[in-house]
Amino acid sequence: MLVATARHAADLLAPLFAGEEREKLAVVHLDAQRMLLGIDDYPGGHDSMDLPTRAIFASALRRDSAGLVIAHNHPSGDPTPSRADLDATRSLAETAAALDIILHDHLIFAGGDCRSFRELGLL
Repeated sequence: MLVATARHAADLLAPLFAGEEREKLAVVHLDAQRMLLGIDDYPGGHDSMDLPTRAIFASALRRDSAGLVIAHNHPSGDPTPSRADLDATRSLAETAAALDIILHDHLIFAGGDCRSFRELGLL
């Protein structure tokens, strides 16, 4: 399956976040042509989540991922990226780049909406 746009990724991931009352993170692993290699998900807390950086990149290296799309939800219903979201994304993008992996996007699902960091100019 090709995951070429934020809309493709959102359509793929929306069922993982539907009805979730706790924060959750999903990581889409892509090959160099942006074909789906697999999806990992990680549970979080009621209103926060620790970014499992080591686990994300261990899985990416095992899968030989060339690119990633990460996504999480805001149970509050507000899809606006927080300062913590911005900082975590920047850190993840830097680590990915050091490993020659592209962080294509970070999506936030909330209140029936989905926001793309790439489309917002934040990535």
